[in-house]
Amino acid sequence: MGASVNLNSADDGDETNYRPMADINITPMVDVMLVLLIIFMVAAPLMVAGVPVELPKTTAPRVGQSKKPMVVTLTPDGRMQIRDEFVNRATLVPRLRDIRASEGDSVVYVRGDTKAAYGDVMDVLTLVGESGYARVSLLAKAQPKAAAGQP
Repeated sequence: MGASVNLNSADDGDETNYRPMADINITPMVDVMLVLLIIFMVAAPLMVAGVPVELPKTTAPRVGQSKKPMVVTLTPDGRMQIRDEFVNRATLVPRLRDIRASEGDSVVYVRGDTKAAYGDVMDVLTLVGESGYARVSLLAKAQPKAAAGQP
C-alpha cells in the first residue's frame, strides 16, 4: 500500500495532508498466479502418464469376447438377410427369436438400401421388435465432409 503526499502545502506539521492511496497493487497476485500456472502446466503431463508395468501372462479366456454383431439387411430387391443368411418375411421373426435364445439379448443393427421403400424398412423394424429385441439401431454410411454441404 502506498500513500500520496501533497508537496504543495505549507509545513505547519499538520498531518491532514496525507491521504491513503485507494488503488490495490495486484502485481504480486499476478506473479503468484503465473507461477502456479507454470507449475500445473509442468505437472499435468506427469499425472497422465502411467507407471510402466510388465503384466503377467495367463491362459484364461477374455472376459468380454466380442460376438458377431446382429445385422438385419434389407436388399434393394426387397430380400432380407440376417448376418450372412437370407430369410423370407415369414421366417425372420422365428429365426431372430432362435438367435436371441441362444446368444442373449443384444443390439440389432438394421441396414436398408437407399433404393428400398421406406415402408419396407419400417416393416423390418416392426418384425425385429416383434422378435423380442428391445435395442434396435439403424445403420448409415458416413458421408465425406466436403460432399456433406452439397445438395
